[in-house]
Amino acid sequence: MTVFPITLLTGPVAPLAGSEARSGIVKTRVARPLALGPEGFEGDEQADRRVHGGIEKAVHHYPQDHYAEWRADLGALPPLAAPGGFGENIATAGLTEAEVAVGDTFRLGSALVQVSQGRQPCWKLNHRFGLPDMARRVQATGRTGWYYRVLRPGTVAPGDRLELIDRLAPDWTLRRLWHALYVDRMNLGELEGIAALDVLAEGWRKYAVRRLDSRRVEDWSARLDGTA
Repeated sequence: MTVFPITLLTGPVAPLAGSEARSGIVKTRVARPLALGPEGFEGDEQADRRVHGGIEKAVHHYPQDHYAEWRADLGALPPLAAPGGFGENIATAGLTEAEVAVGDTFRLGSALVQVSQGRQPCWKLNHRFGLPDMARRVQATGRTGWYYRVLRPGTVAPGDRLELIDRLAPDWTLRRLWHALYVDRMNLGELEGIAALDVLAEGWRKYAVRRLDSRRVEDWSARLDGTA
């Protein structure tokens, strides 16, 4: 896992099909270099800044490798025809949640980015794909993608490479993190490890802290189904 050519994508806020909401989930390929700042790429938009965007979700990465798996599961749905279906800003082949760890630091064009957290699927994926349970499918499979924080702003162009330069917590792959939060949800040893993982976004560490304190797992149904 060293160097990966990228597909670069952005998108504006627009009406979300099948909903009264607006969203920036539809991303398309970019044909020119873009400035990357602390909160993302120039020209990229998020409709609900309470839960999307911000410094810990500045760049969304989704593996191209998952598209073939989704087509095998769901058929040739339009969002699966090309990268951008999951709202990602960059896509690569050969790099998935099984290899990438929290705190991994990459050179991206002239910028430096660091893996901050996994992607939490939400109900907007249901409308994007025309499937009432798409967000739940993404959560259940662990094909979530992930987010970067920007350590050094810079410029990123189509065809630039994502180059790994440092690993701060290589044992904490995104697959392991997903398994602890979504599958083996009350494994106290794993939760203690997550709570102490300083390089992980604070919001995700708080999930572990709350579970350790309450001995209960939070209910994410509203986020997945769009009922709140």
